[in-house]
Amino acid sequence: MNGWNVLRRSGLGWTLFAGFLVAGYLFPVYWMAATSLKTNAAVYASPPQIIPWPPILSAYREAVWNNPLTLRSILNSAIVGLGTMLLTLVLAAPAAYALARLKLRGATLAILLLLITQLLPAIVIATPLFVVFSRIGLINSYPALILANTTFTLPFAVILLRPFFLTVPRELEAAAQIDGCTQFGAFARVILPLVQPGLLTVAVFAFLMGWGEFLFAMTLTTNEMIQPATAALNKFIGQYGTEWNKLMAVATTIAIPIIIIFASLQRYIVSGLTTGAVKE
Repeated sequence: MNGWNVLRRSGLGWTLFAGFLVAGYLFPVYWMAATSLKTNAAVYASPPQIIPWPPILSAYREAVWNNPLTLRSILNSAIVGLGTMLLTLVLAAPAAYALARLKLRGATLAILLLLITQLLPAIVIATPLFVVFSRIGLINSYPALILANTTFTLPFAVILLRPFFLTVPRELEAAAQIDGCTQFGAFARVILPLVQPGLLTVAVFAFLMGWGEFLFAMTLTTNEMIQPATAALNKFIGQYGTEWNKLMAVATTIAIPIIIIFASLQRYIVSGLTTGAVKE
């Protein structure tokens, strides 16, 4: 008991608890990467190999490096992710600014509708989008995936950005307009640079949602030259078995950009989320 009190007072106990918690969350990621370095026979070894030894890169060579469809699908994911990010920023920034600054009739109702849309599962709108896009010829195209993904990233982006615009003093806009700027000019030249943390947070999350989306990828595309990487993963699951090492090799390759983005931008992402959460 005395030992626990010492750990609690020093903070070491909470550090150990947090370490075990993080290890528990990261173990599936480690197991994914470890499985990708095994042979298909070693995947089913009993007892399981916790550490793959020797590590084998054959799954990466066959499923990623020497597989043109996988490389193409990764490029498709990058195109869809970047397109979703750009469209979300272009639409969300003016919308959030209008809800924060302009006295719009029904603004409260609009915010409520944005919150409600966050509760809708993607499957609810996947079929209507398929019907609409098939009639206008957008099936098996990048615009279909980008527009579909934006339907989910846009409400999140508007809700996140609105508090940032509320924190900017109105006097700055007034000063810009006195200097000859229009309201849009003040928005573009003065306000947007001041809400960069929020824009960066929205950009990262919009890109990652576009990069990792699966349902729309399977619903709106059948052409392998258009399908993103998440749909390519499904090809390693066969009727008579699953090539787990190849599946995990592609999954690890897809996860690497996500890990790099969060590792390099985590300070800005956390700052953007916390600022938007407490400054209303």
